[in-house]
Amino acid sequence: MGEIIQLVALVVLVASLAYVLLLIFGNFRIQNATVVSAEAESQFFRTQIAEIMDRRQIIKAQDETSWQGFRKFKVERKFPEGGGICSFYLHPHDDRPLPFFEPGQYLTFKLDIPDQKKQTIRCYSLSDQPLSDYYRVSIKKIPPPKDNPDAPPGLGSSFFHDNINEGDIIDVKAPAGQFFLDVTKPHPVVLIGGGIGLTPVLSMLKEVITREWRTEVWFFYGVSNGGEHIMKDHLKELAEKFDNVKVRIVYSRPKDEDVEGADYDIKGRVGVEMFKEVLPSSNYHYYFCGPPPMMNSLFEDLREWNVPEDHIHYEAFGPATVKKKQEADVSSGAEGAGEKSAEGFTINFAKSNKTAEWTSAAGSILDFAEENDVDIDFGCRAGNCGTCITAVKDGDVDYLTEPGERPEAGSCLACVSIPKGNITIDA
Repeated sequence: MGEIIQLVALVVLVASLAYVLLLIFGNFRIQNATVVSAEAESQFFRTQIAEIMDRRQIIKAQDETSWQGFRKFKVERKFPEGGGICSFYLHPHDDRPLPFFEPGQYLTFKLDIPDQKKQTIRCYSLSDQPLSDYYRVSIKKIPPPKDNPDAPPGLGSSFFHDNINEGDIIDVKAPAGQFFLDVTKPHPVVLIGGGIGLTPVLSMLKEVITREWRTEVWFFYGVSNGGEHIMKDHLKELAEKFDNVKVRIVYSRPKDEDVEGADYDIKGRVGVEMFKEVLPSSNYHYYFCGPPPMMNSLFEDLREWNVPEDHIHYEAFGPATVKKKQEADVSSGAEGAGEKSAEGFTINFAKSNKTAEWTSAAGSILDFAEENDVDIDFGCRAGNCGTCITAVKDGDVDYLTEPGERPEAGSCLACVSIPKGNITIDA
């Protein structure tokens, strides 16, 4: 009987010891987890503070060196890139430092083109990373449309190529635009450029590399063939130099002399079906610029791939892309999309003494004005440059897509606005 009692007592003692050890170990794990959690939270807040301070420094530098209106710049260098594209290196005529710009932004130019009734405004994306001594824009000379070869070529781009030379002085507004990459917050990105749409995303890529981001960076560049492939050696160097930067060159119609694996990586068109095969997942922010067909399909297909809309960033490439976003909103059942534009409204052009019936098929107020021979100045036709700002004397407007910056009350950006009812505008 005594042996049984001793055995029971031993079992109880062992169990009690095990319980005590379990409590000690558990408390140690909790303390260790608490320490780890505290360290993680501390690192998170340090990162957040660093991002905020970096952003404040950028804003401070922009405020100190930016300018209002137009500023004189000298064309220091004019360099043909190939594929009908020429790069212009611009140095401030007053030799003062240049403000930091957000990679992806553009410059607005005021051009004195012969035989034009007034000065021409055009916007071109910055194609290099932010530097203090020069800006670079890379401009493609726009040929006549394929379906209308007798039409004149692009007015602004032709003037740059044919008339602007090294040593010339041109008028330039400070960098602007809402399509940009916030370089103070590293995150996985997919940068996509189609044709001359390469320029803003190349600016992003170069600044990301300069800041030594360690997150995944994918870069897709789509052209028809090697004849349109610019900056080939530079892009190849970037791809080989940085492990986290994945460059993919895509030719849609390679020529016989174009070699897969040497000149380009993939045959096809840049799009979501290609991303599904190449990317590890869809969990990225997507930044893209290119001709309307590429832009339209990317925007819709990314949404269908369940990429959150706040992860889709694009530079409107003229009015076709602006309209396409509205169509995509309608097809996806976005709340209120297209409802305001379904009816017909009267637009009274006060200066021109014209009145006409507008419907949604007419497009933006600028499109409608041009159809009725009413002259409204414009630049980008995408709600970015502010050139088409027009006073609304009576009535109100809605926007096909959110402009880069909304004008003051009582005015509209005609290139991306539509009437909400009968309106009178100062045009």
